[in-house]
Amino acid sequence: MPPAEPAADTATVRVWDLPTRLFHWGLVAMLAASWWTGDHHQMDWHRRSGYAIVALLVFRLYWGVFGGRTARFVQFVRGPSAVLAYLRTLGQKATDPAPGHNPAGGWSVLLMLAILIVMVTAGLFAVDTDGLESGPLADFVSFDQGRSAAKLHHFVFNLVLAISALHLLAILFYLVRKRTNLITPMITGIRRGVGGADNVRASPLHAAIGVLLGIACAYAIAKGFRFKF
Repeated sequence: MPPAEPAADTATVRVWDLPTRLFHWGLVAMLAASWWTGDHHQMDWHRRSGYAIVALLVFRLYWGVFGGRTARFVQFVRGPSAVLAYLRTLGQKATDPAPGHNPAGGWSVLLMLAILIVMVTAGLFAVDTDGLESGPLADFVSFDQGRSAAKLHHFVFNLVLAISALHLLAILFYLVRKRTNLITPMITGIRRGVGGADNVRASPLHAAIGVLLGIACAYAIAKGFRFKF
C-alpha cells in the first residue's frame, strides 16, 4: 500500500535563499544601529552603519537580478491588474499559495528600497548646524545644500520607521487573519503549508560578486571618491 500523501499544512517549500535572508536581517540590524547612534550622537558609528546600509542596498539591487529565483525583481514585480486581483483576496482566510513575495508585497519591497536609497543618499551629503559633522560627500555641495540634505535625511528616516511599523502590522495581519507565519521563513528559508518543492538556490559565485560590489561601493563613498595611489 503506497504511503499517504502529507497533509497540506505539513508540506514545505523553500522560499528564500540564504543571501536574501542575511540581507534582510542585516538591514534590520543596521537600521536599528543607525537609529541608536543618531539619537546618541555617536556620529562615527552612525556613519559606519550608514556605509553598511549602502553595501547592503548595492548588494540587494545586484541580487534582484542575479539572486535566487524568489529574490529577483522580475519574479515578484507584477502589473497593476495582478496587484488589484491580489488585494481583493486579502479579506479571505485562505493562505496565499505563492512562494516569495505576493504582488502587493513586491511593490512594497521596491518602495522600501527606493526610500532607503533616498535616505542614505541624503545622509552622504548632510551637514549639521555648526558644520562639524558631515557626510563623506558633503564637500561636493554647499553648506545650505548640505543642511537641506540633513533635513531630508531626518525626514526620510522617520518615514522608514513608519513604513517599518506598517510592515510589522502586515506580518501580524497575515499571522492572525490568514494563519501565515512570514517571520520563520525569513529565518529558515522554508515555508510550511504549501505543497511542492521550489528551486531558489543561489549561485555562491554570484553572491560573492554581490558582496564584493557592495563593499567596494561603500568603501569608495566612505573615502569621498578620493583615492591615493
